[in-house]
Amino acid sequence: MTGSAASMPGSSSSAAAGPAPRGAGASRFKGAGNYLALIPFHAYVGVFLILPTLIVTVGAFTTPDGGLTWNNITAMFTTDVFVSAFVKSIQLAVATAILGAVFGGLLAWAVVRGDPNGLMRQLVIAASGVLAQFGGVMLAFAFLATFGFNGFVTLILTRNLGVTGLDMSWLYSMVGLTVVYSYFQIPLMLIIFLPSLDGLRQEWYDASESLGGGSWAFWRHVGGPILAPSFLGALLLLFTNAFSAYATAAALISQGSPIITLQIADQMTSEVVLGQENVGKALALAMIVTVSLVMLIYAFIQRRASRWVK
Repeated sequence: MTGSAASMPGSSSSAAAGPAPRGAGASRFKGAGNYLALIPFHAYVGVFLILPTLIVTVGAFTTPDGGLTWNNITAMFTTDVFVSAFVKSIQLAVATAILGAVFGGLLAWAVVRGDPNGLMRQLVIAASGVLAQFGGVMLAFAFLATFGFNGFVTLILTRNLGVTGLDMSWLYSMVGLTVVYSYFQIPLMLIIFLPSLDGLRQEWYDASESLGGGSWAFWRHVGGPILAPSFLGALLLLFTNAFSAYATAAALISQGSPIITLQIADQMTSEVVLGQENVGKALALAMIVTVSLVMLIYAFIQRRASRWVK
């Protein structure tokens, strides 16, 4: 037996240098299949996100005849109409984000306090999912048909109840946009913030209470710090949602372009102001930069919030 073992000194190394296990090739094929499965996603992102961004970026720095220029960027900061539109867009986004965060957060808290398997919770979540996407022309028409100059609420107040001097022009102003935008911001907040509230554990409250802390101490030292990143992240997401909205405002406001998305549409499609398409692209580039910065902050906050949501 000793001689036979000695006669094959490289038997172990020969076995190690043998053919790879059958599972290794299957694993490599599976990895390649995963990359192939991502091709439709990358194609979608490239065509509908990266390519339009490149077109907007290049157009913002070119003249109508194709030359390089800074005039489009300069016009964005020196034209009073554009500056006013940016300011009003930010004001609108901040106001509706705060309203949506406060009322949507309270609604989410009411939902999470109820039966986790109850019918009411399921109905509220389902309704919020629908209402959060109920925007654009449909939402504008709903408010016009309700509170417009000839809306049924207006007609009831003026004709049936005899109310005089009723001014419904608020609906067509920035106040009206704030009210209309809040209609989809509140349910969106519920959808975003509800998982964070569900992540709070009863054991944390019991531990705080056992150490002598009441409800205020729990929310100040435990619940508040845990929910703060999620709440701020949701607030930023609501800001971005309102800042980039277009269809609702376009359908509701027919005179003037008080916000930046309507100004971009005017520059791109107006028959009065010709040759300003690249100025519109510069405005769009400014929006892309603003939204990108907000989303970077949102991603950072979500990384901190995700450690508590399991």
